[in-house]
Amino acid sequence: MKQISLDQLLTAHPLEPYSEQVRYILSEIEADHIRPVVRSPKNGKKPALYTRYWIVSEKKDYSAQRETLLYRTNARISTDYYLAHLDVYADEEPDVMLLSRFLTEHSDRLLVPVSWNERSFEIWGREKFLSQGTGKTLLRHCGIDPESLNCYPTAEPFAYFTHSRQVPQNILILENKDPFYSMRAHLLDGQTTILGETFGTLIYGAGKRVNSSLADYARSAEPYMMDTANHLCYFGDLDYEGILIYETLARDFPVASLPIVPFVPAYLAMLQKAAGVHHLPETREGQNRHIGQHFLSFFEAADRTAILTILEQGRYIPQEILNRSDF
Repeated sequence: MKQISLDQLLTAHPLEPYSEQVRYILSEIEADHIRPVVRSPKNGKKPALYTRYWIVSEKKDYSAQRETLLYRTNARISTDYYLAHLDVYADEEPDVMLLSRFLTEHSDRLLVPVSWNERSFEIWGREKFLSQGTGKTLLRHCGIDPESLNCYPTAEPFAYFTHSRQVPQNILILENKDPFYSMRAHLLDGQTTILGETFGTLIYGAGKRVNSSLADYARSAEPYMMDTANHLCYFGDLDYEGILIYETLARDFPVASLPIVPFVPAYLAMLQKAAGVHHLPETREGQNRHIGQHFLSFFEAADRTAILTILEQGRYIPQEILNRSDF
């Protein structure tokens, strides 16, 4: 409840006799529209009135909403939450009824998987309703599992270059854009190997976005890329962040039958070339330094030591240390 002063209550009755003002205030109290703040001082007149009052919120009648929930809502929608929070249902009722109507009249459409935005527009006529959070809250209130709507998230399409579609083949995922362009130019120039290895496909991982970019790999990749005999490699910056990107990708890659390993020859070439660099660049502040052992396990002991020494010195080796002349 909100408070209001006696003067504010009487603004509509400024010229009436005090007896009429008193009668008005008492009638408002009797109708339970206001309640005196008993700790407030009185106005000093006879009869005395309190100088401050609580405004009593009007109690809403939710009987129509309750009837809709009990008798006019699709059975797949749980009404438990809304029956306990009828005020919330009153706000969300239009969207709940759109969902109810869809489940009643068009449940067959759930047999075909579509994107979140497509399903959102199909049900509510708003393509971002699900993805922006409001829709997810509504589904939770309805007891509807988002997966039961048979829709999938869409990531930015990953960029790749196909040099060959023969299988099995080696596929190289690259953290940064410059190595992707340089290696693509190297292959387009008639070369058949990169640092002694043959690769049929290059994929641009886009740095930290690699996990979201490749989350849809199983659905978006060309059929030849899904061949379980293929060999997937990763090559990124030799710093904490680059190593964590690889370890996260290797752990979360959506196609379990296609494990990803570091492209060791490229990292060794980086180490060798870095030996001739007087000052390696400094590691950026704020990098997560909690790398695991998975990446380092692919290297010989001496090379692991060299990598850790560079990292512990607060330095790193960018992918761009290598160029076409090194491939």
